[in-house]
Amino acid sequence: MKNDLAIFEEHQIRRVYDEENETWFFSVVDIVQILTEQSEYQAARNYWKVLKNRLKKEGSESVTKCNRLKLEASDGKKYLTDVANAETLLLWR
Repeated sequence: MKNDLAIFEEHQIRRVYDEENETWFFSVVDIVQILTEQSEYQAARNYWKVLKNRLKKEGSESVTKCNRLKLEASDGKKYLTDVANAETLLLWR
C-alpha cells in the first residue's frame, strides 16, 4: 500500500492506495474536519465518533464499509484510522 496526501481546497487529506484492489482509501476524520470546518483535529475526531455511533445504530451500511488502516499522523507515527473509498464517501452526501 502506498501512502499519499490529497489536497482539497488547501486542506490535506491523508489517503492510501491499495494496489491489489486498485482503490484509494481516504481518512474519514480528515474529510469530516473539512466538511464541518473544524479547526481542531480532536474536535473533528469527536464529531466522527458520535456520528459513526449514530449511523451504526441506524444500521447504515456506509459505516460497516469503513476500514481501519495505519496512516501517518502529524507526529510522524502511524495510527489505525477509519478510512473509506470514494464510493462509500459519496453515500454520505
